[in-house]
Amino acid sequence: MATKHEQILQHILSLGIGNKISVRQIAKDLNVSEGTAYRAIKEAENQGLVSTIERVGTIRIERKKKENFERLTFAEVINIVDGQVLGGRGGLHKTLNKFVIGAMQLEAMMRYTEANSLLIVGNRVKAHELALNEGASVLITGGFDTADHIKHLADEKQIPIMSTSYDTFTVAAMINRAIYDQLIKKEIIFVDDISTPYDEAFYLNEKDPLEKWYQLNEKSTHTRFPVVDEKKRVVGMVTSRDIIGKDQKMAMEKVMTKNPLVVQAKTSLAYVAHMMVWEGIEVVPIVDQAYELQGLVSRQDVLKALQQIQRQPQVGETIDDIVSSNIYALEEDQTVFQTEVTPQMTNQLGTLSNGVFTSLVTEASSRLLLQAKKGDLVVENITVYFIKPVQIDSKLIIKPKLLDIGRIYAKIDVEVFQERKLVGKGLLMAQLIDR
Repeated sequence: MATKHEQILQHILSLGIGNKISVRQIAKDLNVSEGTAYRAIKEAENQGLVSTIERVGTIRIERKKKENFERLTFAEVINIVDGQVLGGRGGLHKTLNKFVIGAMQLEAMMRYTEANSLLIVGNRVKAHELALNEGASVLITGGFDTADHIKHLADEKQIPIMSTSYDTFTVAAMINRAIYDQLIKKEIIFVDDISTPYDEAFYLNEKDPLEKWYQLNEKSTHTRFPVVDEKKRVVGMVTSRDIIGKDQKMAMEKVMTKNPLVVQAKTSLAYVAHMMVWEGIEVVPIVDQAYELQGLVSRQDVLKALQQIQRQPQVGETIDDIVSSNIYALEEDQTVFQTEVTPQMTNQLGTLSNGVFTSLVTEASSRLLLQAKKGDLVVENITVYFIKPVQIDSKLIIKPKLLDIGRIYAKIDVEVFQERKLVGKGLLMAQLIDR
């Protein structure tokens, strides 16, 4: 039987796009507490089923497909620009294809305005009307209002007309920033992107005899299986070490390791990789908020995804991407690296940022280990002994030196020079991920 939390999520899924949702109403309709309803609505928001807008409320929206990462709904635009809805609330769930800045004559403006686009314009009532008739939403800048008949037209067509106190340039910059942030988020791989789903996962029940482990072991590529109770909640893990030498008629609950490490679907790949290296485990169960088994993620899944990421081009660049793209090995010595301090790598004083310095240390160390064919690293500790001010546009030489290396760990000393002068020194301790 589904839990109350799941029943509420199913109820939200059954609602029509554009429906308004409230904690009190759901609590009343499904006979649950307001606290339970609130938690389920927050989960629905995380899943992209609803959107909460200030001064409007929570509405059911269409869940966006992953390939539409560069698009926003009108509900999201309202949140970005801190605006208010003047009319057409029924269309807030719709997705905009592009936005147009209305800084031209009406005839020219209409050539660029089409259905599902967003016209950003000032208090030009005629432009508002023409855009709505074309099927385009309108965002009025400068905090201006519009005529009542325009609001009624927006309600009839279910096309949002909105207002914000920001100017046109600021609004365009804010929407561009939001799209850019989504491009960066697109590059982040989560557990549910690479996992083995529940239907294909191997698992055991707590009442199963140990001989069931031997049967699964013949079918699976790993020897570690989650153990679930009658409600499919993960209650333990069992490995070959737990069952060797034990009576095969004994129940799993007698030998399993209780309270195992688990992750959720939206846990990042980086976190799972660190957990597997740190704890030395090969399989981690994926659970929902009720601890019910949703699938598995294995070490092979993680390694395959890490290698795939390195081959993919970055679209939205983070600081780490900028550092990585600007560092390269010297031709005469492939273990020595060079980079240049770009404006994005500096602090407010115009010198190399401390955070970027640690990124340079990590990147140079990682490349040194790859050259030694030792695999990728997971940073355990970075000690910065000192860092001197380094001006913008300075050229730096980075010299990582392998002090000690074992099967699963490495210790690397890194020195950073500017024109043969030592400007920074650090020590990196890392655990290794075998390829």
